[in-house]
Amino acid sequence: MIEAVKAELTELSARGLADAFSRAVRAGAVVPGERLPSIRAVARELSLSPTTVSAAWRLLARANLIHADGARGTVVADGAGQGPVRHRRALQYEGRFEIDLSTGLPDPALLPDLGPSLQRVPRGGTLESFLAEPIVPQLRDHLMADWPSPAEIITMADGATDALDLITMTCLQFGDRVAVEHPSYPPLLDLLEATGARIVPLELDEAGPVPSSLRDALDAGVRAVFLQPRAHSPTGMCLAPERATELAAVLRGQDVLLVEFDLCAGIAATPLVTVGEHVPDLAVHIRAYSESHGPDLRLAAVGGSAALMDPLIRRRHLGQGWTSRLLQWLLLDLLTHAEPEQQVQQARRQYARRRTALVDALADQGVQVGGQDGIVVWVPVENEAAALMLLSSHGIGCAPGTPYQIRPQAAPHLAVTAALLPETQAPQIATVLAQAARPSLPGSIH
Repeated sequence: MIEAVKAELTELSARGLADAFSRAVRAGAVVPGERLPSIRAVARELSLSPTTVSAAWRLLARANLIHADGARGTVVADGAGQGPVRHRRALQYEGRFEIDLSTGLPDPALLPDLGPSLQRVPRGGTLESFLAEPIVPQLRDHLMADWPSPAEIITMADGATDALDLITMTCLQFGDRVAVEHPSYPPLLDLLEATGARIVPLELDEAGPVPSSLRDALDAGVRAVFLQPRAHSPTGMCLAPERATELAAVLRGQDVLLVEFDLCAGIAATPLVTVGEHVPDLAVHIRAYSESHGPDLRLAAVGGSAALMDPLIRRRHLGQGWTSRLLQWLLLDLLTHAEPEQQVQQARRQYARRRTALVDALADQGVQVGGQDGIVVWVPVENEAAALMLLSSHGIGCAPGTPYQIRPQAAPHLAVTAALLPETQAPQIATVLAQAARPSLPGSIH
């Protein structure tokens, strides 16, 4: 085993050793079930420190390429990894507070009433084949009519995270470099880390990802780029049309996959602007319906060129094959009848007012928050742990910013779900948030 890994080793670091191990597994030189030598033996043979080898083993364990097997020690393995580590950390205090603004979820009171649509959904039905088209044709045609970029194929997934999982599982391998906005959506970061991808952070400003940062990522050899075009979680950034054109110019002609996922489709007040509309041959677009129509629907549409979509559909046929057609009929009804559409529009306006109320109230307290849209507000703080503790003492729960961060020394923030905060409570909550954000200032509550 050591000789096989040594033959692949090009970088004398923990990451380099993990990458070499992964390449040896893919080449068949290291096989599942094979027992790993001791850390000291590997360090001695490869002229590395035991600390470096131990760090490499942790990376491989996080990607579930190795695992402990009792008395046999550590062995080569495949499997599901350690699960959503970042996402669990972001939600670790969920449900413990009188005012819980940590969830990142929509307000249940603003979701459309499913009752009338459930009455209209066709009962029963027949399935012609397990290999039949995985999307209801009428739903596909409806989605095609306003898809943001030319798409040859649209299919359905069980929510945005399921779509992202399908893409990472199908298109990425251990060691691939992937560009992601910094900060970003914790479930995506969990998926990429479980895959063993090297995450390359893209810098953001109020117009979107910075073109020079994307250019640097491409120069570093990224295989894929993941972007949120509007209502970015957690910053609320929305991609400006001019910036989309600039980013497309950087991507044009590159051998790279562009994945854009619109988490707040339906309830975002800002018109959708995408990079993919300029480079459709590179782009897969994901439109999520959990925030607008309900998390329990677990539905997202995924579309792009046949060259990009066919591998995803083939891979999905190895597992569940398709998303429930009953749920697809339900979504089609919700999208094509006036009453649920009016309810979604009302929610969109209410979320915009709630976000504005909190952002303005924070500004009145001297706390400036960026972004233009979305159900989460990204609040800068001096000390994350101290801010969470002070808020907790007031019965207020917010999500820590660390799970969203890619850079280890990033400025501390909290993710606050403004969607769950009535406008009338915004000034009171903003006062406590400001005190938690800047505990060193005179007059702060301790």
